[in-house]
Amino acid sequence: MMTSTTGSHKNAPHGAENRGDLASASDEQLMLRYRDDHDSRAYETLVHRYEREIYSYLRRYLGDAELAEDAFQGTFLQVHLKCGQFDADRRFRPWLYTVATNQAIDLQRRNKRHKMVSLDGPSRSSDDHELAALIELVRGAEAAPSAQMETEERRTWVRDAVSSLPEMLKAAVTLVYYQGLKYREAAEVLDIPVGTVKSRLHAALLKLNESWLASHPHPEAER
Repeated sequence: MMTSTTGSHKNAPHGAENRGDLASASDEQLMLRYRDDHDSRAYETLVHRYEREIYSYLRRYLGDAELAEDAFQGTFLQVHLKCGQFDADRRFRPWLYTVATNQAIDLQRRNKRHKMVSLDGPSRSSDDHELAALIELVRGAEAAPSAQMETEERRTWVRDAVSSLPEMLKAAVTLVYYQGLKYREAAEVLDIPVGTVKSRLHAALLKLNESWLASHPHPEAER
């Protein structure tokens, strides 16, 4: 995966002390340094910090490696182009996810594709236990010799089930469960209240539960 650098900007003073300052600076400090001082190394530090996380998000969201790469490059190009609009009172990470999400949506529209969310397993824990139910929902209560195959089948089922959720529910599930954003961060990205994020997650779980029960009836129910 390529990292993105843009434009020709004046560099900040050289030296180990300055590099140390960049490494220990917060995301917001780096963004303001790039915005105000045009320090290209502050920008490159942000790209390095987030390249794996944002690419992983876009790969899940779009379900296509090439589209994810295009969206990734577009995301950090927009960070460069819109650095002057960055609000000093806003946190960088939710703002970055907003930019990345918009890039993914625009790319989908241009390519007329609607494949989303590849769920190969959660990488981070959520704020509370309700989201763990997304996986527990399709996890059998008893262990069986064929557990390995059943796990793969459940994973495939989850991927297909989530991809069929309404767009707004898919976005909430992806940001909070699979990317590990807090409710308030997801709310900033989606520009909705925190309560709405929670309600969309609950709605997603209900729909998944209904779909699971419909496609996997209890053996006794078939008699």
